Amino acid sequence: MPETVTTQRYFTSYSGVRLPLKLVGELAESDMRNRNTYFSGSFNAEGQLLRCEKIVYGETEFRHDYRYHPDGRLAQAIIDDGGDEPAEVDYPA
Repeated sequence: MPETVTTQRYFTSYSGVRLPLKLVGELAESDMRNRNTYFSGSFNAEGQLLRCEKIVYGETEFRHDYRYHPDGRLAQAIIDDGGDEPAEVDYPA
């Protein structure tokens, strides 16, 4: 069952190494015309990050897609770094 994206937000970077990535340095949409590199985050109504993309000169450098367990814990991360096949990481309940 696909999750509905409710909010698109933009950031300068992320912090930490755990998934889901923690996006930091939020940018206003009006700041986007002056940026060559940024992170785009799609969030659901609960504020969970569903998709994270690093955009460099208008091209997606990498993308993470996240699914969550009903209790809010991360269930799956699909990491596409532009290689042959995206990597899937499952987090059992």
